[in-house]
Amino acid sequence: MGSSVTLLILLFVLCHGVTVTMGRFWRTEVEERKEDPPRPDNLFLMKKSKLVIKTSAGKMRVLESYGSRASERHLHIGFITMEPRSLFIPQYIDSSLIIFVRSGEAKLGIVNKGKLAHRSLKMGDVYQIPAGSAFYIVNIEGGQKLHIICSIEPSESLGDDVFQSFYIGGGIHPASVLAGFESEILEAAFNVSGEELRKFFTKKHGGAIVHVRDSQATSIWTKFLQLKEEEKLQHLREMVQQRQENVEMEKEDEESGDEEEQQTSWSWRKLLESVFGEENKNTREMITKRSPRSYNLYNRKPDFQNNYGWSVAVDGSHYHPLRSSGVGIYHVNLSAGSMMAPHVNPRATEYGIVLKGSGRIQVVFPDGSNAMDTHIKVGDVFFIPRYFAFCQIASNGEPLEFFGFTTSAQKNRPIFLVGSTSLIRTMMGPELATAFGVSEKTMRSIAKAQQEAVILPAPHEEVQVVVDAIPKLAKE
Repeated sequence: MGSSVTLLILLFVLCHGVTVTMGRFWRTEVEERKEDPPRPDNLFLMKKSKLVIKTSAGKMRVLESYGSRASERHLHIGFITMEPRSLFIPQYIDSSLIIFVRSGEAKLGIVNKGKLAHRSLKMGDVYQIPAGSAFYIVNIEGGQKLHIICSIEPSESLGDDVFQSFYIGGGIHPASVLAGFESEILEAAFNVSGEELRKFFTKKHGGAIVHVRDSQATSIWTKFLQLKEEEKLQHLREMVQQRQENVEMEKEDEESGDEEEQQTSWSWRKLLESVFGEENKNTREMITKRSPRSYNLYNRKPDFQNNYGWSVAVDGSHYHPLRSSGVGIYHVNLSAGSMMAPHVNPRATEYGIVLKGSGRIQVVFPDGSNAMDTHIKVGDVFFIPRYFAFCQIASNGEPLEFFGFTTSAQKNRPIFLVGSTSLIRTMMGPELATAFGVSEKTMRSIAKAQQEAVILPAPHEEVQVVVDAIPKLAKE
């Protein structure tokens, strides 16, 4: 009995050594194509973070991706946080964005077919902002921060930035994209004096995310968005008229107020004017112009659900704007102690963001060696190259919820390698048994043992402890 155990341990050590050697080969192949290669235990975690915007009103952080032969297309992942009653100032960027409202509510203004359109976004909403489309975002809530997660198409612009913003509004910081033109060109284009233009382009220096100063902003927008279409038009006319009557009074208040606050904040009057224009004749056209719809991920019924969790996938057939971006979306919730069965994405690279809970993720190299086995928690971002086999496992004490993007707007159709609807079951026969070097009877016995599909009960903790202890026993 002792000799059998010793032989088994020696066999395990030999196989383990070969696997590690092959794993190092593939790891070297992948890491050689990266400027800043990650450690082997987090090879597919996105760690390179860049703070692209930070003001007292909010910030935007971007996790940079990288490309290689293992991943022919890649995405950056952005996190936007906005304080109550704040504005992400009007701009356009050279990358396509897919935004997901993680928490809070927002008003998105976007230029669609030459007209300003608006869309109210709530928690769970997904919206596409095409590259080059002018937009702004307002946190209309008075007491809640706005959290947005977004996919960012890698920029092809000059420089090392992950994307390039072209600000429409701005002054000293950030500068408006118009500020670089010669003064005589701008004077002729605007048909105003140079003195007026200097005020226009030098006052703002509060950053790209600014506070909206009017304390009544939340109640105004909340009430406005709840009105019927005709009531909106009438209410808007009254608001604009009232603002026009109070222009001189507000100017006096601004002149007597703190100069720095005037330079770093936008008044709600200015925001109303920038959104709706100053002339009532344009109001109806701006309000009634419909923008592309949003898609709420939380209102979607699961594509798959069992006792161990559920999953949702959204592609271009569900939300048409995804087609132009070539990006898909998914959302998964694993109950405590469950796992997503080992599977492969044959059409796309997958990016995931942990929203709740904790767990583990395992990724396997093409040679069958372990590429990554690491703990994941809230806020972690991972990516899985196309064709690589992987699985996610929820911790025993809490569920694991993650959301993410894929680099294809087509139906992904993941291939599950294990389970009642797996590739192993589909290919079961004498050929597969021969490939494993076992009898067909043994093959069928193993392949049919798992009755669940897609989301499975995870391995027992005590079993994992024994498996992890084998290498230590071999050394002893």
